[in-house]
Amino acid sequence: MAQAWIQSDDGSYTAYSSEYDEHYHSTKDGALNESLKKHIEPAFKLHSEKEHLRLIDICFGLGFNTLLSLYYRDTYCPDTTLEIYSPELDGELVASLVDFPYPDIFEPYRNIITDIATLGGYEDERTVITVEIMDARVAMRELEGEWDVCYQDAFSPSVNPLLWTREYFADVARLMGEDGILTTYSTALATRLALYENGFNVYLNTGEGYRNATIASRRTLEGYEKVDMEHKITCNPNAKSLRDENSAL
Repeated sequence: MAQAWIQSDDGSYTAYSSEYDEHYHSTKDGALNESLKKHIEPAFKLHSEKEHLRLIDICFGLGFNTLLSLYYRDTYCPDTTLEIYSPELDGELVASLVDFPYPDIFEPYRNIITDIATLGGYEDERTVITVEIMDARVAMRELEGEWDVCYQDAFSPSVNPLLWTREYFADVARLMGEDGILTTYSTALATRLALYENGFNVYLNTGEGYRNATIASRRTLEGYEKVDMEHKITCNPNAKSLRDENSAL
């Protein structure tokens, strides 16, 4: 599980996983800033007309994506209802979050954090959150229905490859439907190939104050630069997406 709290460059804290030898967020981009710019802002922007959003938060971790989704909803679109499903393998980590030094903007959600840490979820008239202690790969195979957003925020392909394979993204694609949006910090060609091979259009998420990221969707997205994947493939003929048979941990 995470063993140390680390202050990132935007002042917010993240944690370090000894199992994966990685931080939960980019310490350079900042935990709060990375979550906002790479996941929450594009997800809500691209679904601005929806009154009910169904979000998948891959690997709950410290909960930044889920909590910041609540904050963004409450601040900018308070009439929107949210349903959030998040698998997380480390139950000990989730239970410890009652003591995590969250940013001040999460203070109104302390009761939600406590319920997630102790009960595995939270529900009120505008919000349903379910955090399941299970392997995200299994969760994506078993989950049903059509969802609007997938925050693809697992540990990196180099240390957790099974959550970045072509077969894994096929499971995600099944849940996304035609309008769904996938957001991820990864810009690796192998990641983008796996998305492209599952029928996603691939877009560059870029801006000031954070490193480039990726957005994917079956539909055409306005306001983002589309990545010419055919050109990438032509220029990198030996590049391949990760596959299950080559990604055993």
